[in-house]
Amino acid sequence: MLKVGLTGGIGAGKSEVSRLLVECGAVLIDADRIAREVVEPGTPGLAAVVEAFGEDVLTAEGRLDRPKLGSVVFADPEKLALLNSIVHPLVGARSRALEEGAPEDAVVVHDVPLLTENGLAPLYDLVVVVDARPETQLDRLVRLRGMSEEDARARMAAQATREQRRAIADIVVDNDVPLPDLHRRVREVWADLVRRARGARGTAGEAGQAGQAGE
Repeated sequence: MLKVGLTGGIGAGKSEVSRLLVECGAVLIDADRIAREVVEPGTPGLAAVVEAFGEDVLTAEGRLDRPKLGSVVFADPEKLALLNSIVHPLVGARSRALEEGAPEDAVVVHDVPLLTENGLAPLYDLVVVVDARPETQLDRLVRLRGMSEEDARARMAAQATREQRRAIADIVVDNDVPLPDLHRRVREVWADLVRRARGARGTAGEAGQAGQAGE
């Protein structure tokens, strides 16, 4: 199994890259999706969030009001840290369970938005960073996601810098390019990941044979 950490700043296009990797054959573990699951109604995660931030962060139906909670935490580093301290351990436990259920020869891609911020790079065999200029990120958030420029800038500022993400990258995917170029680059990355996975299996097999020979 090859464990890959995939990350990138908000609006960089990481979701598109993860989608393309799945099309190629990757097993995807999406931290964002898991983060939503662990705060569904009736979960201990949601109860902990309500205890920390109050019932004002719930909708009338009792679900987490994500835009409202986001407006609270992304403007206050201490509140963001509190939210992360609740959600991240739950996401980590679920991610490990999913990884353990993947085939032994799989390329497992962990889509982790805050991989850099939380110092998680050592958990993976290698890290892929989806990179885009801050101007590109801002444009996508405002034009495609409908955020206000103020909200978009606050969310970008709450994350690691572009330089910090690139510093931990084993592979960088440039997403300041037309879509066909992105697709071609992801196919190149996939071929590289498959080669690495096969190399890791070969090394493990040789180690096993050597161990048997020494017995």
